[in-house]
Amino acid sequence: MTAFKTLSVAMLKGFVRDKVTLFFTFLFPLMFLVIFGLILRDAGADKTRIAVVGDGPIVSALRDSGALELEPYNDENSAVQKVKDGDLPAALIIRGQRLDVRFAQSDQVKSATVLGIVNGFVDKANLAATGQPPTFTFAAEKVEDASLKPIQYLTPGILSWGVAVSAVFGSALTLVSWRRKQVLRRIRLAPISTTSVLSSRILVSTGVALVQGATFIVIASLPLFGLRLSGSWWLAIPLLLLGTIAFFALGMLVGAFAKTEEAASAAANIVVLPMAFLSGTFFPVDQAPAWLQAVSKIFPLRHMNDGMLDVLVRGKGIEALVVPSAILVGFSLVVGFIASRVFKWEE
Repeated sequence: MTAFKTLSVAMLKGFVRDKVTLFFTFLFPLMFLVIFGLILRDAGADKTRIAVVGDGPIVSALRDSGALELEPYNDENSAVQKVKDGDLPAALIIRGQRLDVRFAQSDQVKSATVLGIVNGFVDKANLAATGQPPTFTFAAEKVEDASLKPIQYLTPGILSWGVAVSAVFGSALTLVSWRRKQVLRRIRLAPISTTSVLSSRILVSTGVALVQGATFIVIASLPLFGLRLSGSWWLAIPLLLLGTIAFFALGMLVGAFAKTEEAASAAANIVVLPMAFLSGTFFPVDQAPAWLQAVSKIFPLRHMNDGMLDVLVRGKGIEALVVPSAILVGFSLVVGFIASRVFKWEE
C-alpha cells in the first residue's frame, strides 16, 4: 500500500510539473470548446433579412411580427442588386396594391421561407379586406423538443475527446519514456508489482479526467456560453472513469509498439484525431452517409460521446449508461489483453 501511494504521488508530481502535458490536457481541448462555443453561440437565432422598397400595411405587419428582418431601400435597383450580389435572399418591392418579390435562385431554402411568409401575410390581408370570417382556423402551441444548442452538443463531445487525448498520450508517452530510460527495467527488478505500477498510473489518469470534467462544465456553464445540465448530470462520472481506462489501454497498446516519444505521439494522433471527427465530437454524424455512421459505431469514443450527451444534457437516466459502459468495458478488456501480450520491458 505504501509503494502504491508513493508511486501515485510521484506520478502526480511528474504530471503537474510537465507544462506541455498540462497544456494538451486542459488548455488545448478548452481552446476548441471556447472557439466553437463563441462561433456557434448564436447559430439559428438570426432572422432572415430581406430588402424592402416602399411601405404599406403588409410591410407594417411584417415588421410588427418580427418574422423577417426588413432592410429598407429607396430604389428598386439597389435592392435587387443586393440580391444579385448574394448579400440578401430576396427583395420586396411595394407598388401600391401590388407586391413583387425578387428572390435569389441559388438560395432556395431562404427564398422559399421568404415567399411563404410574405404570401401568408398577403392572404391574411386579402381575407380581412373581404370582411368574411375565415373558413379554416388553426392554433399554434410551443412544444419542448429534444434539439440542442451548440454548446450543449459540443461540451460532452469535446470533453470526451479531451479525456481520450489525455489518457492515450499519457500512457503511451509514459511507457515509451520509461522504457528508453530503463525505468521499467528497474521497476521490474524492484520489489514492486506490475499491478501497483499500472494502478498508480490509472489512478492519476482518472483523477485528471475528473478535474477535466469539472473544468469543462464550469467554463461551459458561464453566461457567455450558457450550458444547461440535466438533472442526471452526475451519471457522467462513471462514463469519464470507464472512458479513461479504455483509452489508457489504447495508449498502452500504442506505447508497446512505439520506440520513441515522437513515434508514440504520431501514432496516438493517427488513432485519436480521426476517431474524434468520425465519432461526432465536433459535428453530428446523424446526417453523414449510412456507411459512415456504421463505421463510427466501431469507435469507443462514439459511444462515450453518446452516453455523455444523454446524461449531461438530454436528461436520460441510468439506462443510457448500459450500452456505452458495456462497450467501454469490453474495449478495455480486449485492448488491455492485447497490450499485455505485446508489452516489452526493454527495447
